[in-house]
Amino acid sequence: MSRFADHSLRMETRDNILLIHVIGELDHHYCQSARGRIDELYDQSHALHMVFDFSGLDFMDSSAIGLIMGRRQKASLLGGKVILIHVSPRLHSIFTMAGLYRIIEEAPDFESALALTKGE
Repeated sequence: MSRFADHSLRMETRDNILLIHVIGELDHHYCQSARGRIDELYDQSHALHMVFDFSGLDFMDSSAIGLIMGRRQKASLLGGKVILIHVSPRLHSIFTMAGLYRIIEEAPDFESALALTKGE
């Protein structure tokens, strides 16, 4: 398992999954640097799937949706999935209105996300 952390992201690899813990705020300014950090570790780790954990999220703006959609595109090129976990009801409503769930799955926790990556 490899790990990387900064002020708004903590990332680790488990099996063939890059687990991205979002901490604090995920706004336009931070999304620009987060995109590069996520992509770099995803490429280095040879993970197939990405799981975003929103349990530590305090605030996000619309640029975070673009960040997630871009990572989904990257993972899908390799046959991988992006799965969102620990999504609050408020955040779920935002993602639904944005149409995110048409292309990305949600699971209650990491174990459930892991099962989705295995087709269970």
